[in-house]
Amino acid sequence: MINLSENGVKYGLACDEERIRRWEAGEVRWPHEPYRLAIKEVTHQDLEDLGFVPIRRARASSAPPPAQIPSQVANLANRTHPVDLAALGEDENDVRRREFVGLTGAALFNAVLGPSESVTDTSRPIESLAAVLVDYSPPTDSSVDLASLAAAVTTAKQDYQACRYSQVIIGLPTLLGALRTACTVLDGDARLRAHALSAEAHHVAASILLKQEDKGLAWLAADRSVQAAHASQSPLVIGSSARIITHALMDGSHHRAATDTARTAALRMDADLSTPSPNDLSIYGSLLLRGAIAAAHSGNRHTIAELLDEAAEAGARLGHDGNHMWTAFGPNNVLCHRVNIALRLGDAGMAIDYARQVEIDKLPINERKATLLLDTSRAFLMRGQHDKALHILRAAGDLAPEEISGRPAALRLVRDILATAPISVRREAREYAESLGANA
Repeated sequence: MINLSENGVKYGLACDEERIRRWEAGEVRWPHEPYRLAIKEVTHQDLEDLGFVPIRRARASSAPPPAQIPSQVANLANRTHPVDLAALGEDENDVRRREFVGLTGAALFNAVLGPSESVTDTSRPIESLAAVLVDYSPPTDSSVDLASLAAAVTTAKQDYQACRYSQVIIGLPTLLGALRTACTVLDGDARLRAHALSAEAHHVAASILLKQEDKGLAWLAADRSVQAAHASQSPLVIGSSARIITHALMDGSHHRAATDTARTAALRMDADLSTPSPNDLSIYGSLLLRGAIAAAHSGNRHTIAELLDEAAEAGARLGHDGNHMWTAFGPNNVLCHRVNIALRLGDAGMAIDYARQVEIDKLPINERKATLLLDTSRAFLMRGQHDKALHILRAAGDLAPEEISGRPAALRLVRDILATAPISVRREAREYAESLGANA
């Protein structure tokens, strides 16, 4: 067993001004030995093998490298300002302290879908998204390119799972508006396809709003997803959207209703799964996991065990961690949910034991990896091991910066670590909190 406290003293915090200057200038990599050891203790692998790359804070005047910006949207990208969701409404100096992401994705949405007259303010993305969600006016444009819409929805899904939330949320209003037009003006199979795409896009919107703890808009987006799913007449899309409505119910403290919704949707699918495809198993298993999380809120251990065991069986039948139907479902994802549930039940030791069983490199998306690391950090904090909690949290920030800087729950974790940290950890915790603007 590695003693991180001793190694923390041995290596030191390495945060002198000169080293920070060299790091920010890109001359050296961040000296992350302490959390390298913390991650290796849990995963038994090196950071580089798991895809972790330390992120430098971009200068306010910096722009994404040209290779990241498609030539056809370069002008749009240059005219668009990056937005950190956690920094909305804050002082500009506070915003500059955070990690910025270029809005290549948003520019791509605009290039593919065309400009929207009703949604133009990229500096207030939540308000723009709200305006589209409550817009019931008839569409004014009848031109629809379904293939381009499908590609844009795929991009939104990919960016969400990569934790590029600022890119996604700025592109969503235009995308949702275009999908609403498609669902209105198309007919036949094309309309069914448009409804399926609308269900997926509203699912993404609800997921981001839940991360932002905007319960009202999240519920509205989740409901729109379910309505569109039923209009698509696709059992898989209906099952997928049941996951987000379960999440919205759970986030509103309707835990029994959330559990029942997930279980009912899973049973409905199970009755039809004589020869299930990977998509079928992934949606089915993901619904069971959602139900187990909801049951954990009410402490119903019998239901938790039942749903988790059924999900584990579905994962074993699937045989791998894939991303079918954008679920990231598989055996390791089931273990991730066991970590989360043990944490919710107050058993930090069991949560850490489960975390050590996860093969994190086999998780197919960064959002799931970062969530696992955040849960593991919380578990170490519950045990009073602040050094490990901080180092694993910092590793999550390296892997998915917006999962930390853009989520109120993650920033609360940073503050909790800082508020209770012993002297040996307090300086590093304070500096990290300050880099996120979370020290207040």
